[in-house]
Amino acid sequence: MERLEQTKPFDLITFGEIMLRLSPPRHDRITDSDVFEKRAGGAELNVAGGVALLGLRTGIISKLPHNKLGVYIKNRIRYTGVSDDFLIYDDSPEARLGLYYYEMGAAPRKPTIVYDRKEASITRIKLEEIPEEVYGSARMFHVSGISLALCENMRNVAIELIRRFKQAGAMISFDVNYRANLWTEEQARETIKSILPMVDVLFVSEESSRRMFQKTGELHDILKSYTQEYGVKFVAATQRTVISPRQHDFTSILYSAADDTFYTEPPYKNIDVIDRIGSGDAYVAGVLFGLLKYNDPGVAMRVGNANSSVKNTVPGDLPSSDFAEIERVIYEHQASGPVSEMDR
Repeated sequence: MERLEQTKPFDLITFGEIMLRLSPPRHDRITDSDVFEKRAGGAELNVAGGVALLGLRTGIISKLPHNKLGVYIKNRIRYTGVSDDFLIYDDSPEARLGLYYYEMGAAPRKPTIVYDRKEASITRIKLEEIPEEVYGSARMFHVSGISLALCENMRNVAIELIRRFKQAGAMISFDVNYRANLWTEEQARETIKSILPMVDVLFVSEESSRRMFQKTGELHDILKSYTQEYGVKFVAATQRTVISPRQHDFTSILYSAADDTFYTEPPYKNIDVIDRIGSGDAYVAGVLFGLLKYNDPGVAMRVGNANSSVKNTVPGDLPSSDFAEIERVIYEHQASGPVSEMDR
């Protein structure tokens, strides 16, 4: 695989909320547990962390409270290899870190999430707090629909960041990541359509395409339509079959407009799901790594599928795989004969 040369200090910079996740011990319920385990998470941090672990240089723009919780999050960011150069700290009396509680599921009980994120410090971020030099420092900028949906200020800042990174020559990656509890389909459709002409890499589910964007027809035609209507270069959709909360199958389709080709592969079967939170972000990270490192949509699709599948098997929001592990997973997924039971 041919590797591309890095021409800017950062391969990828993301923007979004970083949250504190609190979870009761395995399979216990929020309503019953007196003990909660804390972890860092957030869609854009998960993506930046995943790309950094795979071997590229990433950073994140966000705002944290200037207190012990902010220090904890900063330390977790550094642990994943993501730069904290563009973190902003909130010294105000209202400073707070958004929380969410996650309860694992066991069939027939589904996983449950409870959010406590209103008025978090990130919702008051200002453009003038973000250093001007950041816009020319990255080959790619990534943001998700969650950042657009949280509040009007976040939406305005995110859209302006997209414009400024685009003007500075960065590719733009956008994950629709629609959340019905944050905004309506009508609001999301109007806002996202306004930014799609600036987007180079689009991640959108089949459900969001059909319901929110009101598209019809075969999935291949739907994915291709984003490139025809908005000039998007790559469009990816994951395909997850949920057999039970603990067992999934997973693959994806990635369309490249430049070579008018759809890339896919047989699904990873019977994934042992320990924690599915962040697995979609791990897919995004794998795809962006493949595009940034090799400029190869086929490699990007395979790394995305493998990275997502492995993320399901580890607790927490953040991925934990380096590229050597993902290469082994891809090799074994493609193998026609027996493979080793253990890495040793």
